[in-house]
Amino acid sequence: MIETHDLTRKYGDLVAVDNLNIQVEHGEVFGLLGPNGAGKTTTISMLCTILKPTSGTATVNGFDIIKQPGQVRKSIGIVFQEPSIDDRLTGRENMEMHANLYGVLKDVQGKRIQELLSLVELDDRQNDLLRTYSGGMRRRLEIARGLLHYPRVLFLDEPTIGLDPQTREHIWRYISALSKEQDITIILTTHYMDEADLLCHRCAIIDFGKIAALDSPENLKAQLEEEYVTIQTQGAADLLQQLQEASLVEGGEVNGKELKVKVKNGHEVLPRIVEVAASNGVRIESLSLHEPNLGDVFLHYTGRVIREEKEEKYHGVAAAKRRAIK
Repeated sequence: MIETHDLTRKYGDLVAVDNLNIQVEHGEVFGLLGPNGAGKTTTISMLCTILKPTSGTATVNGFDIIKQPGQVRKSIGIVFQEPSIDDRLTGRENMEMHANLYGVLKDVQGKRIQELLSLVELDDRQNDLLRTYSGGMRRRLEIARGLLHYPRVLFLDEPTIGLDPQTREHIWRYISALSKEQDITIILTTHYMDEADLLCHRCAIIDFGKIAALDSPENLKAQLEEEYVTIQTQGAADLLQQLQEASLVEGGEVNGKELKVKVKNGHEVLPRIVEVAASNGVRIESLSLHEPNLGDVFLHYTGRVIREEKEEKYHGVAAAKRRAIK
């Protein structure tokens, strides 16, 4: 459904996206993950024809983003990170205006709008002004609006940012339903690793404009063999020495009563740690195993240093272009 060919975007000396090559399959939920300034927003902007590549190209639904931008735009729906709905209109009026802009036929508009408002559970609030909607309701309306013209690909840029946990779970349910029931491919950017882990079939971790890793969340986590066991005990230092002598741990750190050790195959090692402690008279107060999660994978490939958004000064131009094509 999406294929990039050495897709590159430069801002002067800054290479925001560097010879990107990815393939997204039909019906897939594909995550773009990366720290600030990694190139996620620029990549989406090029795929949506908001920005032109410096070199390379891509196809979306079989259409070239440079040679056939109009066909690409007809194929996609977009939910931007920034709010993009008119709070002076009602929910239904926003939907009707968007349907007209995208050329949805009059004889199907009513049914399509009602169908989508029901999908996101807003049919009972459709005649209320947007200014009376909560943040979660506005986000749900934006998702519905992005689907009006039957797009083949839906781009969701940080779809749950700033929402409370309950509302986030509702949005997750809608995204899952879209993938399974609406025959649609979804490109998702997010900083929430639990969101990517739950929703995405595959994730690409982008750093400095390049793909650092690409696989399913399960396979990405499996690549990190290191697990950590945290032990609370009065004999933390003694236990660490005993575990090292028994060749059960690769390394450890003592902080008061807390001992944190690095292991492989944690579920197999835990009972042996308890045995070593008991045989040496060390009383364990608590024991926990931390298995790698997608956040650990993210940090492994991108590091722990927070970077400033180097593309930030260019985003004003991109935002203006987004408004121009809405």
